[in-house]
Amino acid sequence: MKKIVSHTSEELKSMRANGESKTDWERLRCNSAADASIYYDPEVDPYDPNDAAAVEAYWASAKIIRGPGRPRLEAPKKLLPIRYDLSIIEAFKATGKGWQTRMNDALRTYLEEHPLKS
Repeated sequence: MKKIVSHTSEELKSMRANGESKTDWERLRCNSAADASIYYDPEVDPYDPNDAAAVEAYWASAKIIRGPGRPRLEAPKKLLPIRYDLSIIEAFKATGKGWQTRMNDALRTYLEEHPLKS
């Protein structure tokens, strides 16, 4: 692991004057896409950023990859403000992590055993 080093502004100025900076200052000074094109290397990137057709071809060939995360639920849950007796909430919370899921399962089981009449 590399050690983080801090420098004063005077030390940084001295380092730049001695050519010790690793920053490509010339590239950063480019103000237009035409200036930046001198840094385009087709060996590294086959899509020229200054060629509209190449950019279009790049995006046409792009594949959208879904990022990490949980798969979508078939029947997602809905956030709902609701009030329960404190003793009921404390009883479920006392069972540890996942108490809300267990509470949901208990309500589902009750509805299966006691269907509501409309």
